[in-house]
Amino acid sequence: MQAINDRRVTAEVRAAVDAYETALMTNDVAALDGAFWASPHTVRYGVAENLYGFDEIAAFRVGRRGGSPPRERLRTEIVALGPDVAVANVEFVRTDTGRNGRQSQTWLRTEEGWKVVAAHVSLRQGDADQRG
Repeated sequence: MQAINDRRVTAEVRAAVDAYETALMTNDVAALDGAFWASPHTVRYGVAENLYGFDEIAAFRVGRRGGSPPRERLRTEIVALGPDVAVANVEFVRTDTGRNGRQSQTWLRTEEGWKVVAAHVSLRQGDADQRG
């Protein structure tokens, strides 16, 4: 069995997540595209869009005026499931509205480096408690 949370793997993925965040906040579309696996199997669920395949994801980025709303990361958790797969979860706050959000990304080590193969971004719905 592969070791969970190998320090080298989590450090590599944390660096990839940090680079992705920088690209997101500077609207570096080329770097954002480069972070995703160029495959029809890649999926990105956004706040208001469901994107299937790299081509749809890339088209969304080009079509979005001004890039991502500004945000500050509150917490980043990374779990390495082995030497080639990891999951990153980011909690953030949009600095323009104060809304909290979450981002999950599954990262895969490829010949080109670490790539996002699945991503999901959502905003919290106020103080809604779904337990009741």
